[in-house]
Amino acid sequence: MFLRAPLTPTFFTGTTTDESFNCPLFSSPVTTSLNTVCAAVKGGSSNHRPLTGVVFEPFEEVKKELNLVPSGYHQSLARQKYADESEASINEQINVEYNVSYVYHAMYAYFDRDNVALKGLAKFFKESSEEEREHAEKFMEYQNKRGGKVKLQSIIMPLSEFDHEEKGDALYAMELALSLEKLTNEKLLNLHEVACRNNDVQLADFVESEFLGEQVEAIKKISEYVAQLRRVGKGHGVWHFNQMLLNEGAAA
Repeated sequence: MFLRAPLTPTFFTGTTTDESFNCPLFSSPVTTSLNTVCAAVKGGSSNHRPLTGVVFEPFEEVKKELNLVPSGYHQSLARQKYADESEASINEQINVEYNVSYVYHAMYAYFDRDNVALKGLAKFFKESSEEEREHAEKFMEYQNKRGGKVKLQSIIMPLSEFDHEEKGDALYAMELALSLEKLTNEKLLNLHEVACRNNDVQLADFVESEFLGEQVEAIKKISEYVAQLRRVGKGHGVWHFNQMLLNEGAAA
């Protein structure tokens, strides 16, 4: 930015008792019995007129950005190049993360029952629920950071019973978890597509760096759990699988 001033700007107005005093600094006028005015002159002339005002003129590009700064109290000051479609997609993803977290929490409650008593599976799904909730909160923080508004939506009531006549409860719940992780991944890819469509490089980078890689790892891990549970069947092997989760502290 430029400071445009008259051709003979004054850099210092102060007081001194030495008539040969030089003034290299810019300061505010000070009134005393003896005033000394140091002025920059043009072409070596003897014009000693003091500076009376400074005119602030920003670049033309900055003027355009200044016009984009809202003056309303309820409008975001941080928002820049953040499309309404991106804002809506973020709110949708928050809802997806909370719904998945809710289902995992229901699974935790089921396997923690005294007549089910599979503590390893209960621990696994509780950690998974907490992780999905953290994802939702991370999206909420990002929404606020970009100047959007978080709008929470309704959460669907999950199942409370996960026993399956053919598969058993452990395999049925783990297959459901796998489908939820794939659904979450699909929604994340849709969000990334929205970011690219609106040329929002920051949002695309946020989704890529914070979620997509982790989601692929979660899908791989739960796929292996499904394969292992299919091998062991509904009997004693489920207990061993449960102990593995309990001892390793694995989480999706």
